[in-house]
Amino acid sequence: MGALEQKFLQLSWKLHPDNFVNASEEEREVSLKRSSELNDAYRTLRDPVARVEYLLEIEAERKEGEKKQQAPPELLEEVFELNESLDEWREAKSAGGDLTALKTRLQAAEKNFGEKLSEVDSQLQRIAQNWDAAIDSNADPAARKALMAQMNECLNRRSYIRNLVAGAAKELGEI
Repeated sequence: MGALEQKFLQLSWKLHPDNFVNASEEEREVSLKRSSELNDAYRTLRDPVARVEYLLEIEAERKEGEKKQQAPPELLEEVFELNESLDEWREAKSAGGDLTALKTRLQAAEKNFGEKLSEVDSQLQRIAQNWDAAIDSNADPAARKALMAQMNECLNRRSYIRNLVAGAAKELGEI
């Protein structure tokens, strides 16, 4: 059992509302509120993406949207092809045309971008581990700020790719 889980279980037991059955109404409400906050915090810390989002938020470094709507340069060609295929798909669907070849292309693109999403998630975890190491070693603020920028860029990239995957999945789900 990891340290996070162990600490969560320890605090969870301590704050659990069942331990405050005979306490005042105010103490029961505080227990319920703190128990709920603890559960939320634990979920956030266990999810690598949510943890990075929270970290950037508390450090006031989240710069969502600055570059979010722009395709990452190395993906421009693939994004263009996906959008072209989606347009063809919509046209063929509304005209009652044959969707077989387009479906195969869209499924391949969806799989490709799904793999890229997994790569970005791995990259985000590596950067977060570097952040943890920088904090543990009391690294210089400039180095920490650079890691924050990398996490922010990675989250924006993740968001863009996730939206591409969701768009393709949505279109394919309407067969």
